[in-house]
Formats: sequence, C-alpha cells, structure tokens
Amino acid sequence: MLKDLLATRANPDVPSALSGLFTNDPDPSAISFAAGSPNESLFPVAAVQRAFNTAIAKQGAHLFQYQNPQGNPALRAKLAARIGKWGQVTTDADHVVLTVGGQQAIELVAKALLNVGDEVAVEVPTYVGALAALDLYQPTYYGVDLQADGIDLDQLETTLKRHPGIKLLYTVPDFHNPTGITMSVAKREQLVALANRYDFIILEDSPYRDLGYEQAPLPAIKSFDTEGRVVFVSSLSKILMPALRTGWLVADDELLAAIMKVRLASDLEATGVTHAAIDAYLTANDLDAHVNVLKDHYRVQCAAMVAALGKYFPDDAQFTTPAGGFFDWVTLPAGIDAGALLHDQVTPNAHVSYVPSTNFYPNRDVHNGLRLCFSGLTPTVIDAGIHRLGEQVKAAVHEAKPVV
Repeated sequence: MLKDLLATRANPDVPSALSGLFTNDPDPSAISFAAGSPNESLFPVAAVQRAFNTAIAKQGAHLFQYQNPQGNPALRAKLAARIGKWGQVTTDADHVVLTVGGQQAIELVAKALLNVGDEVAVEVPTYVGALAALDLYQPTYYGVDLQADGIDLDQLETTLKRHPGIKLLYTVPDFHNPTGITMSVAKREQLVALANRYDFIILEDSPYRDLGYEQAPLPAIKSFDTEGRVVFVSSLSKILMPALRTGWLVADDELLAAIMKVRLASDLEATGVTHAAIDAYLTANDLDAHVNVLKDHYRVQCAAMVAALGKYFPDDAQFTTPAGGFFDWVTLPAGIDAGALLHDQVTPNAHVSYVPSTNFYPNRDVHNGLRLCFSGLTPTVIDAGIHRLGEQVKAAVHEAKPVV
C-alpha cells in the first residue's frame, strides 16, 4: 500500500493535533467558541489596500522578483524596534526572520533543534498548533502545569533534574492560548536562569502580547536572555490580518543560522509582496492606535464571557479571568469528558462548539477542560451561547454526581 511508503510523520493513522479540531454544525443558530480568530469587522481593509497599491507603485516589477530570504529589511527593522520598545529586547533587523505566520516559525525552530525522541517540555495545557508542529519530529514530551502566574517553575526544575536531556521548552507567556494566563515578570527572569543552568532552549511564542486590556506588554522572556537561548516568536495575524500570513522570530546568531538553514530548504522566502505592503502600512498608519481599538473591543467581549460563565455555569466549574488575548479556559468537575459532552449533548442540543481539553495536552489525557474563544462574537451572542452551553454542562454535572 502507498501509505507504507510514507514517512512516519505523515502516517495517516496518526492524526495531526489540528485535524478535526472544529465541529461543523450546519444549524443556523449555531454559535462557535472554537476557532481562535480575530474579529474581522476590525480589519483595516481600506488602509491595507492602499498599502499594497503604494508598495507596487513604489517598486514596480522588482517587487515581484525574488527577495531577501529573511524577509523585507525595512519591515524587519520596524519589528525589531517594536520588540525593543514593548518587550525590552535589544535586537536589530539582522536577527529578525519573517515567516509564514507564527505557525511556520514554531515549526522551523522544531526542525532546527529536534531529532526523533528528543525531550521537550511544554506547559500543560498548551497551544494545539505547537503540538502539531512539534509532533512531526516525534519528541518525548514532559508536561509542566500552569499556575495563576504562569508555568510552575518548581515542577519544571524537578522535571529537569529527572530528565537532564530536555532540549527545548515551549511557552506562551502572554495571555496564554488556551488558558488566558500571563506569566509574571519574576517567572520570566527565573525561567531564563533555569535554561542557563540546565542547558535548554526556550521557544517564547507571543502572538497576543499587544492585546492586554489594562496594561502595556510585560518584558519579553527574551529580554532576560544572556546566552542566546531564547527564540522569540510573534505574529501580525492577531493584530492586523491572519490572511497576510506574516509571523516573525528573533534569534541570536547561532540559532538564527540553524533556523535559516532549514528554512531555505522549505521556502526560499516568505512573500515579499505582502511584506512590502505591511511595511507601507506601518509607515502610513499608527499600529498602536489600531491595537488600542482592538483592545477596547476585546475587553468588552472578554468581560461578557466572564460574566456569562459566572451567571450560567455550575459553581463547581472553574474558569480563568484573562487580562488580554482571545481565550478563556474552563475546568469541569473530574469525571466529565468535555469531548464526549460536546459530541453527544452540546452540539446536537445546544448548537454550541468549543475545543475540548484533550487537544491541548501532548498525551491527550486530560478530558475535563475546554477552551472558549470570545474574540469574534458580540456580547449578546456570547451571553446566549454560554447560557445554552451552561444548561448542558449543568445537566452533565448533575448526572455525574453520585446518588446519596
């Protein structure tokens, strides 16, 4: 059979962590809290259209020629200045690489670092797209729990002592996907100290860092990096437009060279036309002013989500209160399978969708959690959807309780 000729990483009998992630409910009343999509009504379409026209008018035919493999130098310089300003990271355009979204940046780091069986630490729960990228290289995973202020550093150090071969740690420190939690500044600094002591690389994935509702972004983990051990990854998908497919990473010389080597084998460059247009947009427009508009909207939507969860969910369900980003995380009582609940009751009865917790664990072994995304919905729709979902959760919790 042809599948016998496929590489192990492409084995069709082992589904991607991203496959089947979202339910397809054709009911016209369906409400989806599943996809982590920005609110498209906030996209600056007219300004971006002008930026494309400006870029083409300025460069003409040359714009459509092969470009710099690291990406548009002017845009890289702007992004280096931005992470310097907001993340306190000292870097320059030469240490920035433009990628096809943040997802490619994660996969490139994995490709540059991991051999089959290499040991990787991840926060649990963690971003499902990162698991999909890392899974291709068949690592051995070690999960480290999250606390209210980020990764449990005591548990991490215990894990590092038991498994000194851990090569990479993946973290989403700002308005975490899927939980909404933000890592404290103290933990960021201590995490780098652990990386120096135990000799591992930190992959800092921060696409939501601009979207804090009440405060400026915290210093990036990369800002505490003294040995070139941190690769910072971000994206314009959440603050500009996903379809522009523009992510970026910052790495020091040794890691940068390795990342560029594997990148050139995949695609000689990301799209230069789009990068020139984004550079023109950033020249003509105030990105921070646009981000402030986004934050004003998402702050209201998040508040609606938290209020609805408090109103409609049972008391023995726990949920986070994010200070930014797109997501809220709900932990149901032990014994409730959020995946089975979605399939058997919530979708057919309430026509509401979410992402069950198994998708966010490398061993898919935690069943009683779920991720809710509020960014694409109005407060009225959020309230209605959580009301419908809450009724199903209450029924499941009541049914699961032992009869006394």
